[in-house]
Amino acid sequence: MSDEALRQQIQILKKHNARLKRIAHDARSKLDAALDGTGLCLWQLDIPSGKLVIFNRRWGAMLGYQPKESRALFSEWKESLHPDDAAEVLKAFYDHIDGKAPYYEALHRMIAKNGSVTWVLDRGRISEWDEQGRPLKVTGTHIDMTKEKQYESQLAMLANHDPLTQLANRHALRNAYSQMRKENALCVAFIDLDDFKHVNDTFGHRSGDRLLIQLSQRLCDACPEPVLAGRLGGDEFVLLMPFGQDDARVAQVSRACLQAALTPFELENGTATIGASIGIVQAQPHEGFNAALSRADEAMYRIKRNGKNGIGLG
Repeated sequence: MSDEALRQQIQILKKHNARLKRIAHDARSKLDAALDGTGLCLWQLDIPSGKLVIFNRRWGAMLGYQPKESRALFSEWKESLHPDDAAEVLKAFYDHIDGKAPYYEALHRMIAKNGSVTWVLDRGRISEWDEQGRPLKVTGTHIDMTKEKQYESQLAMLANHDPLTQLANRHALRNAYSQMRKENALCVAFIDLDDFKHVNDTFGHRSGDRLLIQLSQRLCDACPEPVLAGRLGGDEFVLLMPFGQDDARVAQVSRACLQAALTPFELENGTATIGASIGIVQAQPHEGFNAALSRADEAMYRIKRNGKNGIGLG
């Protein structure tokens, strides 16, 4: 082959090589965009060396690291595991490596550089073995699940808490009642506010809501563990007190809650005063939540009829 023909062949090969590089770069860019768009991080672990190959940099960013700031090592990954999750996650990983599970999967928390917690869904599978059949490499993905866990937590909050006051709602109170009465004697207090309508009429419903929020905080402060305060709606509140009716703590907590209602409320447009009528009953054997609540409601209405702002036992 002549020198000229050789040079032409070299030029053709160079152009072909440059074209392949462009194709590879374009494919890598598309892969990165696809992975980042879905929130996935693609990783591969070399088991003998403990080195991690991270095919896109989302893992480091997820933990608050700049590119190349964190070392891509299995040991670094283990150190970032939340201590409450580490044992379970590592067991799931080694169960797969040891052939006890067909794949590795774990939903767990990781601790970022700044101390914040990130929820991660991690998946992986052995992708290469040596000549003796021992695993060499594991390839997998993980995805940031923090927003999903936060949304899940918010749903749980809405399911069990009153949206205005954040106190336990009727659903949560009913569940707590069932659990508490298995363990101890249980008293139910029904609290109905006195003269609350006057607050709404005088100061407006927005101020009325602010008063309910302030009162809810006062009730929480007046109720030591394990007393549970809840709101049924409107100006109706409930206390679950895991004590017998003769226990001095029942009277003590009830008086503190009554005083919480009687103490004036400083609102944006003035000072409001209200009161409360409280009816208390001890749950009877095999009595359900609604039945006990109804008896407490009756005890409360006796206080209403006799001048309000007091505590009555049913």
